Amino acid sequence: MMHLHEVLNLMFWDSRTGAPQKGLAMRAEVIGTISAKKFAMSVSPEMKDYLEALTAEGSEAYLSPITREVVASVKKEFDRNAKIPQAEFKAYTIVKANAGKAWEAAKSASDFAMFQPHLEQLVSYNKRFSEYWSDQGHPYDALLDVHDPGMTVEQLDDVFAKLKARLIPLLSRVKQEKTVADTSFLFKRFPIAVQKELHHFLLQELGYDFQGGRLDETVHPFAIPINRNDVRITTRFVEDDFKSGLFGTIHECGHAFYELNIAEELIGTPLCCGASAGIHESQSLFWEKLIGRSQAFWHRYYPQLAAHNKEQFTGIEKTAFYRAIHAVQPSFIRIEADELTYPLHVILRYELEKALFADELKVADLPGAWREKMAEYLGITPPDDRAGILQDMHWSAGMFGHFPSYALGYLYAAQFRHAMIRELGPIDPLVENGDFAPIRAWLARNIHIHGKRKTPHELLLDVTGEPLNPDHLINYLEKKYQAIYQLDSFE
Repeated sequence: MMHLHEVLNLMFWDSRTGAPQKGLAMRAEVIGTISAKKFAMSVSPEMKDYLEALTAEGSEAYLSPITREVVASVKKEFDRNAKIPQAEFKAYTIVKANAGKAWEAAKSASDFAMFQPHLEQLVSYNKRFSEYWSDQGHPYDALLDVHDPGMTVEQLDDVFAKLKARLIPLLSRVKQEKTVADTSFLFKRFPIAVQKELHHFLLQELGYDFQGGRLDETVHPFAIPINRNDVRITTRFVEDDFKSGLFGTIHECGHAFYELNIAEELIGTPLCCGASAGIHESQSLFWEKLIGRSQAFWHRYYPQLAAHNKEQFTGIEKTAFYRAIHAVQPSFIRIEADELTYPLHVILRYELEKALFADELKVADLPGAWREKMAEYLGITPPDDRAGILQDMHWSAGMFGHFPSYALGYLYAAQFRHAMIRELGPIDPLVENGDFAPIRAWLARNIHIHGKRKTPHELLLDVTGEPLNPDHLINYLEKKYQAIYQLDSFE
């Protein structure tokens, strides 16, 4: 099953990076066949027999700790998948594959109507799956559990309410500041070939192993583990907005670090992956936002950035650059959002998904609801579908319940950072010296090596000594943006 999983990931990577358009329809059929075979194995009579034997009374005495955990993980998947008819699952995988192609075309044309029927099918399938899996709690809970085990609507509503209560007023105060950073120089021409050189340089500095991965271009950046020693990342290059691709590359590098550092003893098992989507996202957001956007990082690497495009950065001081990349300018695009508004983008998506699966919102009404919430939370309205409802690939891949992971990842990242500083001391001097090894080692030792052996809650308790606590992120953002809007030179 893990070998088939590797084949599917490789085909997905190829489909999104370089496969000829004419071959994608047939590719969708192939993906459907292989996915159905893997699914059939997961719910086969043989699998049922294995699980019954390995969970029989007294069997634990003969199993290693890892094997017991593998059995528990496989049984949870078996119990979930066995409730879905195999023919229905195969049909769903084909719908997903075709939806991906339709989404790309719809985004290119900025026309939600082109994607709407595909999305309606995907939502319909996932509603049925949710009903198969659980008739308890909120209809959205079963989908959340797929991506972040143990997470519920009740918990998210509480945490997200606390974030909104502090972040929306903070955003309002920041927007009222009279001093506005000059950001115009950020959007000058930066040749893509030169951007690629810069990205490879920074990835090597951070410690990404090009013997265990590669960097490619795609419409929407992603990282994908082909296997434990082959974790590929992608980005997109925009000639007149270099920072979009740059921070995207650092983000995906964080995902790759996680997969490349899982314990070798977990290779070939379903535990050889991240603890959850939220924990995985904590690693990418840690590197992108808490490291890659830090003052210490640009104190060291701004000269290299400027050297790669002298025409753009001549006469621009480090302090001006740092302030520019942190200018609070509510953005239509989630992956381009500043640190302060980023959680609000995620909460918006969570609230729309929750309403969809509670039958409080129809797919056809999504564009309007999206615009309303953007206006309410960020004070802006998308000019078209491309900048609004169609910007993310996730729904085309059937990834309902995944968006909350981005906000959870941000919360986890801030909490892990707090624990890291408590153990290592201030990390800014390490970053300023380009010494990322202690940071990578701490993350690998405390988080990566465990793979999926611990739940998110267990991991948080073990690493930080407390359950999920939104105060760490809120305090980080309040302190950072107060300093930025009273910025002193850090020459």
